[in-house]
Amino acid sequence: MSNTFSLFMRACILVIGLLFFSSCQQSSDPERPNLVLIIADDMAWDDVGAYGHPHIRTPYLDRLAAEGMRFDRAFLTTSSCSPSRSSIITGRYPHNTGAEQLHWPLPGDQLTFVELLKESGYWTAQAGKWHLGEAVKDRFDVVKDGLTIGFDEDAEALQETERDGSGAEDWVSLLEERPEGQPFFLWLAAVDPHRVYEEGAISNPHTPEDVVVPPYLPDTEPVRKDLALYYDEITRMDDYIGKVMDKLDEQGVAENTLVLFISDNGRPFPRDKTTLLDGGIKTPWIVRWPAGIAANSVSGSLVSSIDIAPTFLSLAGLPVTDEFEGMDISSVFSNPNDMVRDAIYAEDHWHDHDDFSRAVRTIEYKYIRNFFPQFPNTPPADALTSPTFASILALREIGGLNEIQSSIFVTPRPEEELYAVQEDPFELVNLAADAAYSDQLELMRQRMQGFREATGDKDPEFYTPDEFDRITGEPNELMIRPRLSREEMKETYPID
Repeated sequence: MSNTFSLFMRACILVIGLLFFSSCQQSSDPERPNLVLIIADDMAWDDVGAYGHPHIRTPYLDRLAAEGMRFDRAFLTTSSCSPSRSSIITGRYPHNTGAEQLHWPLPGDQLTFVELLKESGYWTAQAGKWHLGEAVKDRFDVVKDGLTIGFDEDAEALQETERDGSGAEDWVSLLEERPEGQPFFLWLAAVDPHRVYEEGAISNPHTPEDVVVPPYLPDTEPVRKDLALYYDEITRMDDYIGKVMDKLDEQGVAENTLVLFISDNGRPFPRDKTTLLDGGIKTPWIVRWPAGIAANSVSGSLVSSIDIAPTFLSLAGLPVTDEFEGMDISSVFSNPNDMVRDAIYAEDHWHDHDDFSRAVRTIEYKYIRNFFPQFPNTPPADALTSPTFASILALREIGGLNEIQSSIFVTPRPEEELYAVQEDPFELVNLAADAAYSDQLELMRQRMQGFREATGDKDPEFYTPDEFDRITGEPNELMIRPRLSREEMKETYPID
């Protein structure tokens, strides 16, 4: 889509939305719900007490689930931080946002659901991790970018201003600033539990004995200690979620405020973040809205982060146009068994290292197509410098890894992967070469092709050089900021 056409479409949608809004006189409608989106940074879907984790301490997320609805089959469109956020705010698949690679800013000609809420009378505000670029900050009335607050421009250094690294320090103050009598939308984004981890995040830390080690990681003391520190940051974030819930109660607006909690991608460990396995793209998804969702509800409906934009617009009484590629899932809030989707689609692009993969997942099966099988399934750079990866490397030297644990080093990767996810939730057995699943494989190929055709998803046109060594995690001479644009990549590193 050209920039000129995109800007034209955006203008048309804004006019239509305003006309619709004006005709319904919704600015004075007290029933329009307040909307709060809380985004964790690099958190696995099941690292929450409400999802069955036996030891991690998440009392406020557990309370959120007890007072609302827990989704057990919620997914992201990608497993990479900034592309995931760009997809959420636009309601479009990453390849259509213009920001599908890590650190690419979201272009200013992209329509977001936030500006439509703002134009219809919502007060829109953000606090915490931003990671969307400068061009769309004006879609919010207030932006408190947690990575720049406290920055002394004269000294050019971060000042110690009672910030603990959680990225959530300004969440409550944002609520205190909101105009009374006006519906509001808040984008609250933590930095927790993103690496780097340090001791002391919480006063009562988790122990290695609290840890549940997934089978694709070695069960060693360094891995357990690493995961325990990751748990600590989740608990720190959970405490801030509790403060937000308490402030909503204090302000008397909790009843008609929808709070949605998700993560932007999976935990920053091997075979999780940056992969299209469930460890990378499956997300916790907990919604509390006392006025519209029954307490202690659980839904098995497939939902995608691309559905947030159209759902929020629908709840606000605004039209949802074709510019948004997601689906309105608000019917699930009143009927948890409503199956809005039969499949979700996800994609993987450059994140520290080059990759280009696509995935389709149904309730029963996951299909992954790797377009660059020459590259191993390398974890992100921050995971490569972790105690967990050091432990993996040490075991690799002595032949101490099993086949799954060593798969992150294998080249070439299988071009196709097929998993029966209900029987194999950790996706340990690739069935793509199993003749017994040939029909299912072909069906999933067709599903993927349908998604690709419907969304204009094209084959890769260029390579993007790795910026970090795939073993040491150390940056190389190609780590340049700002990063090259798509057009510059096509010109510099074309695929022959």
